[in-house]
Amino acid sequence: MASRGYFFVLLHAFVFATLATSAFSKLSPNYYDFSCPKALSTIKSVVEATVKKERRMGASLLRLHFHDCFVNGCDGSVLLDSTSSIDSEKKATPNFKSARGFEVIDDIKKAVDEACGKPVVSCADIVAVAARDSVVALGGPTWKVELGRRDSTTASRKAANANIPAPTFNLSQLITNFKNHGLDEKDLVVLSGGHSIGFARCIFFRNHIYNDSNNIDPKFAKRLKHICPKKGGDSNLAPLDKTGPNHFEIGYYSNLVQKKGLLHSDQELFNGGYTDALVRQYSYGHVAFFEDFANSMIKMGNTRPLTGNQGEIRVNCRKVN
Repeated sequence: MASRGYFFVLLHAFVFATLATSAFSKLSPNYYDFSCPKALSTIKSVVEATVKKERRMGASLLRLHFHDCFVNGCDGSVLLDSTSSIDSEKKATPNFKSARGFEVIDDIKKAVDEACGKPVVSCADIVAVAARDSVVALGGPTWKVELGRRDSTTASRKAANANIPAPTFNLSQLITNFKNHGLDEKDLVVLSGGHSIGFARCIFFRNHIYNDSNNIDPKFAKRLKHICPKKGGDSNLAPLDKTGPNHFEIGYYSNLVQKKGLLHSDQELFNGGYTDALVRQYSYGHVAFFEDFANSMIKMGNTRPLTGNQGEIRVNCRKVN
């Protein structure tokens, strides 16, 4: 009887542990160490080859992670195409004709599934790791990506329009938006430093260069007007950081101090408010910026992930299984 009782105790403990793992799993940088030890090196290899071929893609992959996490958490929802039951986030204003890199995620998913022997790595995790590897490939810091996210089975264009911060936002709106995602003022300033790489379309900075005369260097605005006329040219591109859009560094903050931020929302970080001090701090050197950026990326990447038995591991990142 004693041995039988001991058996039931062990069985109960096993069932409880299994339920706890499936329902309340936490993210871990070592999540794939046993299930697919080649996962991270495979992602890195594809990202490095892609960025070497087109350096702009590094910024696009970083942006995908932001735009995924800011809509109902980091769950890969930004990757889903429209169906009769899914209103794709790709059609939301911040993403339409702007978000890029979906084909790269497809390529990574194919390579990782081959390396693992089956679909083990979620699309949400692929987006998170690809963002890190893109930053590193462009000269930025590295960090340990927390892993174990699962993929959403839904998407919401409405939520994307409501939750992704707009380039027209003022400082107060930016702070509120970030706080709604569990991120503070420091996270806002340091994560905005992701704009040290990449480009923006004319439609997103036109109002800033023509109507923000008190908050933009006039010579800088004049040069941009050649790229972005008052009418037409909506898709014309300008670098978010004029000092080097393909190299991750602190020029973004130096630009803000000189009133040369491309977007209205960027320049709002240095416009007489209490985020000015942080902008100045990061403009002095990259050490503090790199360290804080890495920490804030980990924090953002932990935004409401699906774990355990929530969601699924998509076979195709563009559609639900």
